[in-house]
Amino acid sequence: MLVHHLTKHLKSNKRTLSLLDQQQWLSMKQIKQIQSNLTVSGALSDPFVSAKLIAFCAISDCGDLHHAHNLFHQLPNTTTFIWNTMIRAFVEKNQPNKANALFNQMLNMSISPNNYTYSFVLRACTLISNGCFGSALHAQIVRLGWESYDFVQNGLIHMYVMCDRVESAREMFEQSLSLDVISWTAMVNGYVKIGQLKEAKKLFDEMPERNAVSWSAMITGYAQVGMFREALGIFKEMQMAGVRPNHAGVVGALSACGFLGALDQGKWIHAYVDRNKMELDRVLGTALIDMYAKCGCIETAREVFDRMADRDVFAFTSMISGLANHGCFGSAVELFGRMRGEGVRPNEVTLICVLSACSRMGMMEEGIEIFKSMKTCYGIEPGVEHYGCLVDLLGRAGVLGEAMRIVRDMPMEPDSYVLGALLNACRMHGEVEFGEEVALRLVKRGLDHGGVHVLLSNIYASANKWGDVAKVRKEMESKNVKKVPGCSLIEVDGVVYEFVAGDRSHCCMEEIVMLLLVLKQQLKAFRWSADDTFTEEMSI
Repeated sequence: MLVHHLTKHLKSNKRTLSLLDQQQWLSMKQIKQIQSNLTVSGALSDPFVSAKLIAFCAISDCGDLHHAHNLFHQLPNTTTFIWNTMIRAFVEKNQPNKANALFNQMLNMSISPNNYTYSFVLRACTLISNGCFGSALHAQIVRLGWESYDFVQNGLIHMYVMCDRVESAREMFEQSLSLDVISWTAMVNGYVKIGQLKEAKKLFDEMPERNAVSWSAMITGYAQVGMFREALGIFKEMQMAGVRPNHAGVVGALSACGFLGALDQGKWIHAYVDRNKMELDRVLGTALIDMYAKCGCIETAREVFDRMADRDVFAFTSMISGLANHGCFGSAVELFGRMRGEGVRPNEVTLICVLSACSRMGMMEEGIEIFKSMKTCYGIEPGVEHYGCLVDLLGRAGVLGEAMRIVRDMPMEPDSYVLGALLNACRMHGEVEFGEEVALRLVKRGLDHGGVHVLLSNIYASANKWGDVAKVRKEMESKNVKKVPGCSLIEVDGVVYEFVAGDRSHCCMEEIVMLLLVLKQQLKAFRWSADDTFTEEMSI
């Protein structure tokens, strides 16, 4: 009878264990039922069985880490594998402090960590950028003999890079006898991270093998330092090499497209995103909004924004900024109201954009109210840019005395933007003497660049003081002060060309000039033809 009873339990436990092997079909409710059966039968004391149960609860998408943690502390027998599973789970759920606490508890209980343990703990250390703890881990790893394992070496290199200890990472990299694509990529990331793009590119060119992460690191690095042409160049090389861009690479390339106005390439990337069913998350969605807005396609940007299932402050700010830059000031202010209605807190940049929109719309009262709410509602101290927007708001409304008081009472020194906004308001309202005073303050602060002189010249011109206009222009010549030259960008066959005013160095300049002359003649002919038609219609 006893033998029959034990055999029945063994068969039941086997069926239960076979269910655990089909984790993708199980829910937490079913797992808890399985746990109850294993507890009653006593099978949960078997580390092999408990490890399977812990793995599902801690790591599975359908699992429950909190339940796994409680179960873990109730287990009568644990192994290094079970401890590793729990540490790994906390790291993957972005709870590095709990992972480190568990690791310390493991050491205090004299349970020996292995190479896998250290690979997980190094990732936790990276998440909190704790270089001191990372160095201590390195010492333990060497003492216990785990340093020779590839993934431990790579974990150390990556940890040192992310903790801003690039030289330590470099030492590890140079001492390693078995470098792989992950080691190389970690080092490329480290020189990109500290802005050493030349060194990073040198390492990148020396890599025996490259993956999507290493390509994306270079794309992102170039985009972050404003080398947008180089970023798109690397992106094109990546495609030619047959490597599929990952999330980071796509976002970096979209950023470069936006700054360069490379709409065709941006559209191609968007099509790639849709074709590969990439999730339109906050980061990718915001990158697309920013790209379309900067390339002049504000309606498409709005379509992307509306498609996003989850919109954060960066998505709202990008959309508000795009609307304001396209002259849709009312829509920008309206979207700001919707943002607040959805409970999304604005940041400093959001408030600059909406204050600027209020200024252009002449919404003085609303703008002043938003400025006051910065500190009272959002705990944001206004910066010099916010004061500049407020001065511009008051100046455009003609309240120059109040604008001047704001400039005088600012908690920081006014910069060229603040004083420039005041100077522009003087031009708009014909306040010549006031404008002269502001211009003099700019000169005394060494901010007498070309824009200031041009604004002052325009103030004199609007008051018909042509002698003073000539005087300002002459002063500009004597001081060799020049206005910052304008530039324009045009995309042809996926290549972006930049033209700066006065620069004739382009290889096709002769052909361009000839084409412009032809266009000029055609426009003149069209104008004359239109004038003749108009005269004939009037005579009739």
